[in-house]
Amino acid sequence: MGCWKKEKSNTWTFPTVILCLYGFFYMMKPSEPFLTPYLTGPDKNLTTDEVTNQIFPVWTYSYLALLFPVFLITDYVRYKPVLLLQGISFIVTWLLLLFAHGVVAMQVVEFFYGMVTATEVAYYAYIYSVVSTDRYQRVTSYCRSITLVAATIAAVLGQLLVSLAGVSYFHLNAITLASVSLAFVCSFFLPMPQKSMFFHRKDVSETLPGPDKAVATVGADGPPSCQEDKSSVSADRAPAPEQQADNPKPQSHMLRVLVQLGRDLRDCYSSRKLLYWSLWWALATAGFNQVLNYIQVLWDFRAPSHSSAVYNGAVEAIATFLSAVTSFIVQYMKINWDLFGELSLGIFSAIDAGTLFLMHFTTNIWACYAGYLIFKACYMFLITIATFQIAVNLSMERYALMFGFNNFIALVIQTILTVVVVDSRGLGLDIVIQFLIYGSYFAVIAGIFLVRSIFMLVSSKCKRKTARYCKEHLNHAEHESKEQIVTDCTTRL
Repeated sequence: MGCWKKEKSNTWTFPTVILCLYGFFYMMKPSEPFLTPYLTGPDKNLTTDEVTNQIFPVWTYSYLALLFPVFLITDYVRYKPVLLLQGISFIVTWLLLLFAHGVVAMQVVEFFYGMVTATEVAYYAYIYSVVSTDRYQRVTSYCRSITLVAATIAAVLGQLLVSLAGVSYFHLNAITLASVSLAFVCSFFLPMPQKSMFFHRKDVSETLPGPDKAVATVGADGPPSCQEDKSSVSADRAPAPEQQADNPKPQSHMLRVLVQLGRDLRDCYSSRKLLYWSLWWALATAGFNQVLNYIQVLWDFRAPSHSSAVYNGAVEAIATFLSAVTSFIVQYMKINWDLFGELSLGIFSAIDAGTLFLMHFTTNIWACYAGYLIFKACYMFLITIATFQIAVNLSMERYALMFGFNNFIALVIQTILTVVVVDSRGLGLDIVIQFLIYGSYFAVIAGIFLVRSIFMLVSSKCKRKTARYCKEHLNHAEHESKEQIVTDCTTRL
């Protein structure tokens, strides 16, 4: 019996190892930093305008169209089938990238890559269905770390192969195809989960972390329904006796889950703190993804790959390393994020705006590289803080829901930017002007949060002065006037 219990407690190890292997191979893409030089080079012979205004926008549109249904289907089918679908999409993407030609074929590539990114949610959600709550943090750390390691190794390997070994971009893509194929093979060995976050809950005690295992509970500004008290958990999560007895149809069960998800979103966004952090998340993520999608085009414009040495891989490796470092040091910063968090959002968003303006005005490729490194490090620093500030107030289920919805809103904003600024059916601006627009976009974000943070700091200072004034007068007031002072102070506060 003791051996059986020990074996059962270690069942989390196997799926964690397999999932980490899957994450390593699907992030091991040495060709990715060189996508634009590959498309505009002799292999595909596409123009920069075709790549920028006709091909790359398709990824944004397909990602938006697929994200919400994939988010729900992922939970409904319990993750593994979606990971298999992601593996197939990876293989199709790189087969087409290697052997297909023309604008339409590359648009199909972008569609399948949109499927890849839309199904990425399954990678991080899968593990929560096969491990106990006390191992969430540990296993999440493994999964995120392995992807960062793989991305760094892939970028360094790609740069070394291009610069030192003279390997062609075609063969780099062949290496990537082999790597994502190995990821697809690994996904077959993942155990099929028996539960999921929303549609296939086993039991409240299994699916929800208890008070000592949850990330944390909300503060005073959170709505009552976002607080993780036992009564609300039971009311929201536990099926009613009549539901258990009647064994409702799948359609009615799905509708009930969707209604509950809508209520959860409404309740959580009624918290002003969560609302503002989520607002920054959506706005900044939209701009960040837009910059990442088109940064190679700008680099190729500043230093054409057919006549200049290309160091995209080295820059991406350094950017990934700096992002990991900035994300890591957040946990050691002893700052009152409730008071100074939005000020940080404003300041670092302003720095991001400055780096984008630098990339617009400079003609030096090294200045562009440096601006990109600072831009990505600042964003990763802020998104780590935002993630913590949102997660600390919610259960795992509600955090996953807000994470998905925030990214959906970000994608909607990014799609609007793409349609208006990039797409040939919109303004179809050249790449340099685009980065002027993106810099202005982040400047607006910085302005919003700087103004709000200054207002919060002034308001907090006034409240402290009022509280000190009230305390002093209460200590010296006569008994008869104390009630009047309390009333006045309550009104001021």
